[in-house]
Amino acid sequence: MTEQPQVPKYKKDETYQLRLFITGASPNSTRAISNLKEICEKFLKGNYELEIIDVHQQPLIAQAEQIVALPLLIKKGPGAERRLIGDMSDREKVLRGLGLS
Repeated sequence: MTEQPQVPKYKKDETYQLRLFITGASPNSTRAISNLKEICEKFLKGNYELEIIDVHQQPLIAQAEQIVALPLLIKKGPGAERRLIGDMSDREKVLRGLGLS
């Protein structure tokens, strides 16, 4: 008998504010967007705001956030700001970064 993975709990009234910094339509950027959207729809459906920022099109925002590696996800809230680098393919790492593990 296999156990179903537990869906992490979050407060229903909390909206997760997420910013994903990417570089155009690169393979890593495309994977990061796809993976993050899938995670958000599965675990935060209706309780998140995702802003996707292309550093080539909006370099001032990237500079203000002191971006050093891409793709980069910044969780602005709820709770403390967290930063995750990569294509968001490690679901457990992303969930921990969002405070959902």
